Amino acid sequence: MLKRENRRMVSKLAVVTLAMFGFGYALVPLYKAICEMTGINVLALGEQEVPGKRAALPVNSQVDTSRWITVEFDANSRGPWDFKPGQRSVQVHPGELTTVMYEFQNIQNRRMSAQAIPSYAPQQAQAHFNKLECFCFNQYTLEPGEKKSWPVAFVIDPKLSKDVSTITLSYTFFEVGGKTPAAPVAVVQDPGGKVQL
Repeated sequence: MLKRENRRMVSKLAVVTLAMFGFGYALVPLYKAICEMTGINVLALGEQEVPGKRAALPVNSQVDTSRWITVEFDANSRGPWDFKPGQRSVQVHPGELTTVMYEFQNIQNRRMSAQAIPSYAPQQAQAHFNKLECFCFNQYTLEPGEKKSWPVAFVIDPKLSKDVSTITLSYTFFEVGGKTPAAPVAVVQDPGGKVQL
């Protein structure tokens, strides 16, 4: 009697297992069918391809391929460490996403925190030079001897004047929270020869 009950239980469990497997297997086409009918999942509609035709990739209409702009990179440091661009210049189309790297090394024997400040030439380029990612957005802490490479991802607005064919992006890298020398004190002598501070 116990064997008969065990067989019956195994049979029921096998049926439940097969039913669960079949349901899981049928979920993907069922999900796509429901999405197509209700219009909930727009991606499911966009994934369909017409037989014999490949879907054309959308063209970025914001890139001005009729002109080139040379972007030169400059690096200055206010302190004893190495700071330089990975490359000196690139040529880009306005509207084109470009990424360049800057390299840093703390050559001091102490930990330091630093940040970079950008400047542009000509000045009118600043309003049209859009940085999407830049190490200048944050402060960084470098251990003694530590080397880092950080990106600058940018797009030049196509509305930039056609007179501008070269932009110089310059960074000054300086220590944050370090020892700053005191400002010099002015010494003035009055007509009587007395020194005033």
